[in-house]
This record gives sequence, structure tokens and C-alpha cells, in this order.
Amino acid sequence: MRAVGEGGLDSTFDAEVLSGPLGARMDLAIKRGAARRRELVDQLRPYLAKVSPAVKHDLPVARRLLVHLIEKRPDEELVDGDALVKVVTAAAEPSKRIRKGLRWYADLPYREELPADLFRLRKSDLVPVTQIDDIHWKGGKLHVHGHAYLAGLSVRSRRFNRATVVLRGPRWLPPVRLRTRRIYAPEATHAAREAGCNYDWSGFTAELTPWALRWRASARAVVSGVRRMLRRRLAVPETTTWRAEIVFWSRGARATGLLRGAAVGRTERPAGLRVRDGWWIRPVWTSDRALQVVLQPNRAELTGADLDGERLELKIMLPGRSVTKGHARLGGHRIAADFTPVTGGTLVTVALAVTSLVNEKDGRRLWVEPKGDPAASVMLSEAGETRAVVGDREITVLGDRRDRVVVSAHRIRPVITGVAWEDGSTLILRGHYPDASGADRLSLRHRSGLMYTVPLERDGEEFTVRLAPGAMERFGESVPLSSGTWNLSVRHPSGEIVPARVDHAALPTLDEAPRAVDNRSYRLVSTRFDVPVLMVEEVRPADEKGVAGTHQLRRVFYPAQRGEPLTDATVYVVNDGRLYADSVRAIFEERLRRGDDREHVWIVKDGAFSLTGMLGDAVPGQALADAGVRLVRAGSREHHAALARSRYVVTNAFLPTWFRARDEQTIVQTWHGTPVKHIGNDQPHMTREPRPPVWYRQAAEVRGWDVLLSQSPWATPVLRKAFGYQGEVLESGLPRNDVLSAPSPEREARAAEIRARLGLAPGRKVVLYAPTWRDYDRKNGSVKLVPDGSYDLLVRAHPMQAVPNVPQGAVDVTTYPDITDLFLVADVLVTDYSSSMFDFVATGKPVLLFAYDLDKYAAKRGLYLDLREQAPGPLFTTAAEVAEALRDLPSVAASYADRYESFRATFAPRDDGKATARVVDHLFT
Repeated sequence: MRAVGEGGLDSTFDAEVLSGPLGARMDLAIKRGAARRRELVDQLRPYLAKVSPAVKHDLPVARRLLVHLIEKRPDEELVDGDALVKVVTAAAEPSKRIRKGLRWYADLPYREELPADLFRLRKSDLVPVTQIDDIHWKGGKLHVHGHAYLAGLSVRSRRFNRATVVLRGPRWLPPVRLRTRRIYAPEATHAAREAGCNYDWSGFTAELTPWALRWRASARAVVSGVRRMLRRRLAVPETTTWRAEIVFWSRGARATGLLRGAAVGRTERPAGLRVRDGWWIRPVWTSDRALQVVLQPNRAELTGADLDGERLELKIMLPGRSVTKGHARLGGHRIAADFTPVTGGTLVTVALAVTSLVNEKDGRRLWVEPKGDPAASVMLSEAGETRAVVGDREITVLGDRRDRVVVSAHRIRPVITGVAWEDGSTLILRGHYPDASGADRLSLRHRSGLMYTVPLERDGEEFTVRLAPGAMERFGESVPLSSGTWNLSVRHPSGEIVPARVDHAALPTLDEAPRAVDNRSYRLVSTRFDVPVLMVEEVRPADEKGVAGTHQLRRVFYPAQRGEPLTDATVYVVNDGRLYADSVRAIFEERLRRGDDREHVWIVKDGAFSLTGMLGDAVPGQALADAGVRLVRAGSREHHAALARSRYVVTNAFLPTWFRARDEQTIVQTWHGTPVKHIGNDQPHMTREPRPPVWYRQAAEVRGWDVLLSQSPWATPVLRKAFGYQGEVLESGLPRNDVLSAPSPEREARAAEIRARLGLAPGRKVVLYAPTWRDYDRKNGSVKLVPDGSYDLLVRAHPMQAVPNVPQGAVDVTTYPDITDLFLVADVLVTDYSSSMFDFVATGKPVLLFAYDLDKYAAKRGLYLDLREQAPGPLFTTAAEVAEALRDLPSVAASYADRYESFRATFAPRDDGKATARVVDHLFT
């Protein structure tokens, strides 16, 4: 409140604060208990007393109601009661709307007690939601297609549902009303954020005739020209800009909003229309993604660009103007220019020093400023674009999405000139890459940090890339690209990441249509004008899409399925379906080995794995269907049905928030290791008042557990306390570690296979570095350990930590599916506060602790162990100490042999290769 200051001084400021940041803090404080509500009421009342009633009247309805209650209701009801909490909770569902006559009201608490005007929806509540799916020229007219609706107001039919696109120009120019009609657009409902709303008829198509803009711009030009003449200046052709708005009439509600939000791809780069020599109509997007239409003269056109030694010479034509003085501008830098009057206008020559350009990091727009005239942005003409190679860098003179000239210098980039799909599943990229010493592989990078590389086949300066997005190689197996956006780049031998680009000449005909392969959709698009990305998503039925589909599955379908009889099936879930690994996998494969022919259902998220190849060892020669195994996509209708009706559920982590265990079900929680760091209720934030949402989430989850697996008698009370669990604990050891104690021939054969998958040379020492994550430093991807060439370093970062910056010579195994396989091939484990140390001691191989921030971590997160006294190996605080220990590993291991055995006896006494059998015997026989 100190930052907000005293109320009533500025009505506009008060409205913005109460609708925005202060309002959000009000909601947060209300949810955090009586003490915070007391503080809120005491500090807010004096401020609200001075705020103008008109400001309060126009606030969003939920804020308006909260302000009224805080001002009028007694403290006891606000602080100790639930009056404010009920309003905030109800306001989270914007679909609660009621119409009385031609007016709309919010269905919020106290509606029967308080004046109806408090609940009326006003301009701040009728928020337009828009998206433009396509913009194109056809028959000389501009066609705009998209959807637009008012959040929370369903649009189920054409009746009482109108929308008009309006272009509003500068000042006195009359607006342009486009011919607009509503169309069927179910994708609007799928993409909506509100559950329970139907926007199927929110689609629209609008049509613009250029003449409507031309005569308005001509009238403005006459007025502007007269004004310049009165100032004794020559008339200059001007750009006229119209902003696009959409006006709604929907079931009695009326609202106006900007038309914004371009669909990814072609819609982001709409083409212009040349209406006469030197004049264009261009649909453009502003920085906040709002649509504008401009009628623009080309006052300066690029006619040539030549690289002559140490100079880049640009020739620019100013048509219809005779100018002898002026200068040019590149970005914010003023540059000398030569102005020469010629027939039809003025030729401007700009010389740029190559040495200066190559040191620039960002592209800069080119301007010409004739003396006495406003600056003119230089536009592309028939001369086209230029790319000039200078050593290992290139200087480019290109047009942007509005055909404005941009000059830049950077590392030579691969430029895609052609895209094709072969057999519907193989993507072929062809392009130009004149860097002879450049990369030979193309990288696909996901925002999660996952990366794949594919060969870049070079033929002189041309290249070809072939990739099958549905079958990418990952550690010896084929997996589909995960959902999301994949960026394309190459890694230069210098280490620099060089992004790929799409040739501007190829953009009009670029094939951006999606391709469906094995129920997954792949689409290569050019976004942000010329940035190629590969977009991947699962193909879902219409009734499962978006918030509406999720709402129906969770609130309607799942409760109905819980009323059906249970089937004798088992559902297996590892990390929400992201992995086929851990103790869950061991239990599943043991049951198959025993010939358990009951139904086995694996939850798979985003096509993360396929059981077909993995079952070869567990069930040789037996088909997947014959083994009674099926895969179910996470979030699907089948997923909800399986969790509602299966007798057993085996998982290593929390289940979905919507899941509630039935009395007849058996929920087996294997957890994912004995904790070193504090977990659950032992974490600092879990003890604060009021309890955080995750505390309630955990309490609801734990109530459904029937059996919790424990690695040791030491771990049992720790897990009970951390989770508040009072049910059965089976001290079986961890089934996932049985393979670490398997007979030597079997273990060695599997280790050799894993080495081959990882590309590790036989006989080389392997160091596995597996640190845990830092709550306070999650965005740090640095790797503290660097290989010295005497061993192979495997880096296994925690999935909660930032993507690791793996040093040269190391292997990134962060995305390897099962860490137990890595334990098999590792000769030594280097970790810090990870549970991996409890598992790795089953191998009998040494453990080193690299705890460079031990004191800080112990203070912030908390540890269950005194690592200095109890760790199974030496504890180091610097990378140099770790490197020294790795060089003399046998003697280091020998000096800690007694502590190692004591650690193993205390924390992993039952990891003897029989843990899985004990679990299966106890639960399934």
C-alpha cells in the first residue's frame, strides 16, 4: 500500500491499480488465512474511503463486490468468516452468468442480499477474446477469418449473435465497416479457457474492399497537403493506418475490442496488395499482436546492393522527388548519403563499412531522411534481397514482414528453400548453406531442453535433411518427437548455436499443412516471419480437447465410471506416464514372467515410450496383446476409465489431482527413492499457515494409498512423517534395484548392451554425475564437473533443474529413460543430495559426494542425513578435489570401505535382488 499511496488523487490510477496488481494481491491475501485478511482489511479500508465512487462502479464485478464487502461488512465476518473467500472462489469460474431481460449479471454469492447493480456485467467484465486464423487477398479483396467471443458468454447458434469488424483510422476519418458474418468454429470452444462454455458459433469472416480505404486516405492527403502548403512545405505522401476492432452483439450483451491474436504460421505474415504504382495496402501486426491495415506509399525503394571489397554499397530510389541533401540512418546511427537527382526522382547512394557491420549483433532498419521531409523507411523493390559472405560471416540485406529493408551481419546461417513430405511421414528440408567449415548436423531443440540431431547432407553450398519426426533415434530406440515447438539450428564448430531460417522467396508456397502419423500431428511452419519450427501435438478426439473436454471428463465421465464395477486390471504409472522405468516397471515385468494374464494398463504421456520393444526381454516371443498389455494415452477417456475401474494402481509418484481411490481399489505407492533432502511435510513451506495448496493436494493423495514401499527400516518413519501416512508399509527394498544384484553373466550382458546404446567404448572407466535440483537455483544449467579425458563422463541432470550445459567430451543422459541402466554401466557415482546414492550402493561400486553448497542446501531445503559423517564415500566441495579422487579411485574406495558397508546395511539392507518377488508375492498372489 505504500507503493499505491493515497486514494482519490488520480481516478485513472486507482482504476488500474484496483483492476490489476492490487486486485490480484487482494485475491491472494484472502486465500491465505485470517491473519492476512486482517492485514488486508486494515490497510485497504482507508484507501478505499478516498477512491471515487465512479471508479468503484466501473470495476470488474468480482473486485466491485469485494470492495463493497470490505467497506460495508463487519470485521468478524470478513476476517474470521468466509465471506471474502466465497467471492474469490466463485469468481474463478467466469461461465457463471445470468441474464435478466437484456442485461447480464454475475452469479456470485450474496446476489439475493445485495443490490442487483453490484452484480451487473459492465465493460470491464465483457472481455473480448479474439484470434485471426487466416488473412488473404482474393479477387482484389482482403478476407479475414477467425473467431471472437465474450469470455463467459456461450455462443451456441447464429441467433442473437452478431459481430462486425470495424477499421478505425486517424481522427476525423469515418470508420470502415467490413462485411462480416458469423460462421461455425468449434475450434474456438476447444481453445477456450473457460469450462462449461460453448463458442462453436463464434467464428467470423470479414471482407474488405480496398476502395473504402483509398478514398478516405485521399481525403486525408488533401487536408494534410493543404496544411503543409500553408507552412510553405511540399506535400509528402503519407501512410494511413487503421486499427481493426470487432463490435459484438451477443445475447443482449454489447462490447467492443481490438482484433488481435494471429495463428502461428502464414497468418503472421499476411501479404500486401499493390493498388497502384508505389502504393500498397498491407495488413500488419503490432507488437501486442493487434491487427492494423495500412495504406502505404513506397517513398524510398532499394534498387541495388553490392559488396565491393570493404564496402557495402546500397542504392535507393526516391520516386517523384528531386532532393540534393539529406542523410541515411541505419537503426539509430546516422550515416552520410549521396543524393543525386535523376529522371523520375532521386538516386541515393549509401556506403557501409563491412568491418563495422560484421561487429553488429542485431539487424537494423534502413531509413532515408531527405532534407525538409520526414524520414522514409526504405522498402524492397524488384531488386530483391542480398546475402554476401564475408569469411565465416554473412551480411544480409533483407525485407521484413512489411517489406522494410533490414541490414544485418551474423554467422552464416542455413537457409531452407524447400520443404516436402515423403510418404507422409518423412520430412525433407532442402536449402542453402555456404559455410564450408560449418556444421554437418541439424539440431531440433525443445523448450524443455530435449534435443535431437540429424545429418545435414552437404552438396557444395546446398544441403538436404531427412527426418522422421514420428521415429527419432534416442539411445538406440525410436521415439516420436514430444509435443510442443521444436526450433531448428546448427552448432558451429566454434560452439556457437546458429539458427536456421526460411528463404523469403519460399514463404508464399511453403507447405505448412499438418501431417498425421500414428495419432500425432506434425507441422513445419515459419513463425515470426522466417523462423522455421516444427510443431507437434497429439491428435485428440473433439470431446477431449481443451478445458471444456477436460472438464467433461473429470466432472462427468470419471464420476460415472467410478460407479461401474471394478475390473481385475492393474494400471501402471511412472512420472505421470513419461517413463517406462523404476520399481513400477520391475513389478510389471515380474508379473509377466510369472505368467499373470490379467489385464495390464500402462499410462503413456505424449508417446513417451512403446512397450513393443521393451517386452522382448520380459516375454520373449510373446505378442503384446497376448500378454494382456495395452497402452492408454494420458488424459484420454480411456485413462479416466482405467483409473476409475481398475482394481490395482501401481505408481511411483502422485496421481492426477482428479483421481480419488475407491474403497475396493488397491493403490501401491513405490515412491521414487529413499530421500536425502526433506520432502513432503518436512519442507519449510509446508509448515506455514495457512497451509499451501500443495499441502492439501498431498493430504488428499496420501489418504488413498493402501501400500507404501520402503527401502529400509530407517526410511519407513521418514516416509510416514513426510507424507502423514498411517497405512501399511512394506519394507521390501526397492524392486528397481533388483537388476543391480542380478547374477554376474546376466548383469554384464545387459551392461554391454547399454554401453552400446550410449556409444561408450568397451573397457573405458565410466563416471556417472547425477546431482539433484536446487529449489533456489533451478534456472542454473551449469555442470560443475568436467572430464579430463581419462574416463567417460555421463551427466544426468534432475528433470526439475534447468537443461544442463554439458561440457565437451561428456554425454548428456538426462533424458535416458531408466537411471538403473546407468548404474549398471557406471564404475563410480558422483552425486550430492540425490536418492541415487541409496540405490547405487547395491552395486558395491564407489560413491563420491560433490556437495559444493552443502551448508546452504541444508539450511534452505533441509537434509535427513549428516553427510559429513554418514555418506558412503568422501565429501568434496570443489571439482578439483573430485578429479583428484577419480584419479586415485581404488585407494579412496578402500579408505571408505567400512563406512560404505555400514551405509549399505542401514539404508539398503533388503536390496538383495529379491525385492520385486516380495512385492508381487504380497500383493498379487
